[in-house]
Amino acid sequence: MPEESHENVPSRQRRRFEGISSRAYEHPADRSALVALRKLSGFDTVFKALSGLLPERSLRLLFLSDSVRVSDAQFTHLNVMLRDACYILDLEKVPPMYVNQDPQPNAMCIGLDEPIIVVTTGLVELLDEEEMRAVIGHEVGHALSGHSVYRTILLFLTSLALRVAWIPLGNLAIMAIVTALREWFRKSELSADRAGLLVGQDLKASMRGLMKIAGGNHLHEMNVDAFLAQAEEYEAGGDLRDSVLKILNVMPRSHPFTTVRAAELKKWAESRDYQRIMDGHYPRRDEDGDTSVTDSFRQSASSYATDVKNSKDPLMKLVSDIAGGAGDLGGRVRRGFGGFASGSGGDSGSSPTDQPRTDRTDRTDRPDDDSPNGSR
Repeated sequence: MPEESHENVPSRQRRRFEGISSRAYEHPADRSALVALRKLSGFDTVFKALSGLLPERSLRLLFLSDSVRVSDAQFTHLNVMLRDACYILDLEKVPPMYVNQDPQPNAMCIGLDEPIIVVTTGLVELLDEEEMRAVIGHEVGHALSGHSVYRTILLFLTSLALRVAWIPLGNLAIMAIVTALREWFRKSELSADRAGLLVGQDLKASMRGLMKIAGGNHLHEMNVDAFLAQAEEYEAGGDLRDSVLKILNVMPRSHPFTTVRAAELKKWAESRDYQRIMDGHYPRRDEDGDTSVTDSFRQSASSYATDVKNSKDPLMKLVSDIAGGAGDLGGRVRRGFGGFASGSGGDSGSSPTDQPRTDRTDRTDRPDDDSPNGSR
């Protein structure tokens, strides 16, 4: 892209984070897992040697042969954004990036030997320059954190576990692994959203991008405050039945819901941690080797505890009350589920408030599919 086209663009005035460690922006749960994996010397090296068992080489050849590689000659504006993102996060080697013909807006970072970033034409056509900059920063954040390596390794382990599913209780063990893996995936996406904000340094652009992924290219019909209010309603609304449905809905997903991502990113952008990074105070990459696994897990546990304590979700509030020693547990559970049906031939003399109402509204459990926002 010609230099003159960059005049007055916010990207020309953004801060660079020299030597920044990915620990600066990683969600505590994501960070604790990564710190533990990094401490296992040779762990990723062994599985890189087994990369022939994975379809990585095939994918690289596929993108090379059937997609457009971003460069100074092709998709120049994306190449500028990619190099800029790597410069801001001080990523030493710029990963190859491809544009793949697909109307579904999507992006991903994959690879063992080296990360590859892939964005679809649907995403390129959907987002404006600053929104796209945040997405590319998101994927560069995945690369800096090593998510592409560790995700591929853990997916390999999961695939390996499926081969021994015939062992008694094997399916239960596999589901436990997959559930834990997806929970980490979801937290790693929150980490990468933060990296995208550090690259774009424009919260409004990050919010717009998430809204477009949720509702398409209709910004004139959408409102950031109303979109964030959806996340508030989603968290606090309903009763314990809705809380259970939320868990069932999110369990198959590798990504948090879009409104939740927007709310989490806004909360982090308003935090002291973000401001300290912007002021130049952040963990350095050359200090990663001194990081304590115990401290990282302690921070992760503290984060989950804080989330439960501050959550407005009915189930989380009940869990917090139980932990706090709240009385009348049975009554709280009954009220949380909207009351239990009265016994057969109930007391006709009871008042309406004495007879808990049974609300059996039919609900549809919609498991996650490969939705457009599934690989960001």
